[in-house]
Amino acid sequence: MSIDRLVTASGQGFENNVWVIGDDAEVLVIDPAHDAAAVAEVVAGRRVTQIVLTHGHWDHIRAVQEFADLVGRPQIRLHEADRFLWEEEHPGAEFQPLIDGERLAVAGLALEVRHTPGHTPGSCSLVAEALGCVFSGDTLFQGGPGATRWDYSDFEQLVGSITSKLLVLPDSTAVHTGHGPSTTIGIERPDREEWIARGW
Repeated sequence: MSIDRLVTASGQGFENNVWVIGDDAEVLVIDPAHDAAAVAEVVAGRRVTQIVLTHGHWDHIRAVQEFADLVGRPQIRLHEADRFLWEEEHPGAEFQPLIDGERLAVAGLALEVRHTPGHTPGSCSLVAEALGCVFSGDTLFQGGPGATRWDYSDFEQLVGSITSKLLVLPDSTAVHTGHGPSTTIGIERPDREEWIARGW
């Protein structure tokens, strides 16, 4: 079992982490951003069980249809609450909704979906207990919560999501983020009150 991280760039100042989890036969791909061909190269011919989108922002979803075409059109997964963002990029296209608490199987491993709204209404994190990590998308970063500058975002809700769904994980849990370096639950948990006080 391996976790591969690929950093892709938009050409507009955005760099995203793409996560590929699996073994020599099959993988699950999280947020195949910007450069579909580069992500397909990391997949390297393995079967893609599902493409999981942590949320519906353009930088995470714009390249997903092109990537899906390159790897045999596996299911594309996104929480229903972010359908309005999906429709902005892929009008008329469909996805299979992610369900809070469901377990996504790949290579004998299960990733638990945890709905963590706040950054967007449909933001989700994926907990891989057997690997000691969580894939947090833009919910939690090194240094605190994701941005809440849009009218559909909610900082209080985001802190609540992090508190109830992520900070309950063991301190040693690695947090693999949508942008930038990974961190751990143990590093981030002590700063919760500081996030609340600063308001971001």
